[in-house]
Amino acid sequence: MSFTVSIKDIIDILLTAVILFYFYKVMRQTRSVRVFSGVLIFITSWIVISKILEMRLLGSLLDQLINVGAIALIVLFQDEIRHFFYNLGAHHRMGRLVRLIKGERSKSEYRHQLEEIYPIVMACLNMSKQKMGALIVVQNDLPLGDFIDTGEKIDAHVSQRLIENIFFKNSPLHDGAMIVKDGRIMAAACIMPTSHDPDIPKEFGLRHRAAKGTSNETDAISIVVSEETGHITAAYRSKFKMHVTSEELEEMLMKGGF
Repeated sequence: MSFTVSIKDIIDILLTAVILFYFYKVMRQTRSVRVFSGVLIFITSWIVISKILEMRLLGSLLDQLINVGAIALIVLFQDEIRHFFYNLGAHHRMGRLVRLIKGERSKSEYRHQLEEIYPIVMACLNMSKQKMGALIVVQNDLPLGDFIDTGEKIDAHVSQRLIENIFFKNSPLHDGAMIVKDGRIMAAACIMPTSHDPDIPKEFGLRHRAAKGTSNETDAISIVVSEETGHITAAYRSKFKMHVTSEELEEMLMKGGF
């Protein structure tokens, strides 16, 4: 028996490997990697028994399980599948496409953007000095309406004093995230997705995990001020940037990422 491998077969294998690896990364973040590994083992066994060894009886049984299992997998991994397509749509090239459709911003718009960013930077610096814990999520291209609905609606212009009052320790809104959109504070005390990634440093608390979870699902910039150390950390596209300075914070907010 001779096997011929064409370029089409190589491309097919590479694409399948990339998709499986991407799914593995998503599962790893949600602690479902063992279930995912079990599914891969089952599918591999089905291919060997049914397609390669051509064992008809056992193969037909596994065929039926595969048909029913497809629906079971959708139910079992519904959150992971949603995250997969969410991240696919949130790819940085999609963001570039959106910005291309919207058009380039003028100099006056950049100055206006800087005026909106300055209060956030100054508030973070002041809260850092006072070791006042905070989580600020700045929306980019992808809407955060679902998360805004979980908090208390504010819809006020961004100001340093308002931000600091929201995260003041005795404030009823200091827990949760504050979401900023187009220079306005849309809501506070918002519930954000929490990451269970084991690679997150142990010294990071719930705010940092919420920032990482938000960066996994959206293209927003999440800014965390540590209540223990006062250090400023930013999360974007599933990555952390620690010990952020005022200049770095201003630059990433202007660019919409890092």
